[in-house]
Amino acid sequence: MRSRALRSTRPAHRRTTAAAALLTLSAGLAACSSSGSTPGDDSQAGATDAPGATQAADPVDPVRLTTSFTDAGAVPIDAPVTVSATGGDLSDVRVTSAVGPVEGRVEGGTWTSTTRLEPGTDYRITASATRSDGQAVERTRGFHTVDLTLDEQTFAAVAPLDGETVGVGMPVVVTFDLPVTDRALFEKHMTVTSTPAQKGSWYWLSDREAHFRPARYWKAGTDVSVDLDINSLPAGNGIYGQESRRVDFQVGDANVYKVNAQTHQMQVFSNGKLLRTLPITTGKPGFTTRSGVKVIMEKFESRRMNSETVGINRNSPEAYDIDDVRWAMRLTHSGEFIHAAPWSVGSQGYANVSHGCTGLSTADAGWLYAMSRRGDVVEYTGTDRPMTLENGYGDWNLAPAAWKQGSALS
Repeated sequence: MRSRALRSTRPAHRRTTAAAALLTLSAGLAACSSSGSTPGDDSQAGATDAPGATQAADPVDPVRLTTSFTDAGAVPIDAPVTVSATGGDLSDVRVTSAVGPVEGRVEGGTWTSTTRLEPGTDYRITASATRSDGQAVERTRGFHTVDLTLDEQTFAAVAPLDGETVGVGMPVVVTFDLPVTDRALFEKHMTVTSTPAQKGSWYWLSDREAHFRPARYWKAGTDVSVDLDINSLPAGNGIYGQESRRVDFQVGDANVYKVNAQTHQMQVFSNGKLLRTLPITTGKPGFTTRSGVKVIMEKFESRRMNSETVGINRNSPEAYDIDDVRWAMRLTHSGEFIHAAPWSVGSQGYANVSHGCTGLSTADAGWLYAMSRRGDVVEYTGTDRPMTLENGYGDWNLAPAAWKQGSALS
């Protein structure tokens, strides 16, 4: 559960921006005095002060700065900050904070930030300018960005994990804890690159979940980088990205398991080579196993399986509660697993007797478990019950053209 608190500081690596109207930052950046005047005095000196006195120097206009925000105590983070000057030429602007500098550039006499600001953060502007008399002047000013609660920031959880090695069917899964209304803007800042290069696309299952996959399974040995540049990015409805994320993962061997519910066999392929054919059992009538492409989501050496978690009442003749199911690998949210089923060995290879799971002998299940990882592919055929997109990692059940239509940028 998210803690509901103000965020005033965050890690130094996070990105930055800001924004909105016009404020005179300084009455003047310092002006050179005329001959005989007090240093720093910008008032006009008299023309003469005694017979024979020399003519006083022409007055020098002070350099004045203006910025794009009106309230230095609550600067917005959803638009660039600008700094400009009158009475001189702006040469350099530096904006710094405890979380790092704000990048920007001077063009046409105006400095504009090019990275986003952090909420709830103190910033300092240091501006350098050249007055009309050639004098270089510098002034500093501070500002504070708006404070945001966690109810105003959405955090992105990413799978796979950084450094994880996964199977060729593993999609990039980004889950937001608050809804993203402006999906198109966020997607523009969600980048996936791979070596070797493989084109792919995002698909939004909802305003809280987006998946990325290539047109075909990943190539074995691919290195993948996920860059979510969403810190302080407006998500819509007053919500902003809470933190940018960078995740690098690797794709391992191309493990693809082909299950035929009619022949009751599983063919185990690795990198295109058939390793073994295993006798299995799948769902009996009323509990038909889904056909289609599934992806291993989780692995458990031992797992309790209770029929009530899949909607079978404890008083039903089909009820079960098994404490120690070995070598279990989840395939769907709805409860389909591959696992050891020593109680059905007599039916494996001959009949479908399970409640939808794929059962193997303990020895076969242990062998398969040892070589498998999250993201390995299991392709099912032989039933009239289709796998669906949202029931686990069902991404591969859409053709590439249909998958692209799920992009907010399509």
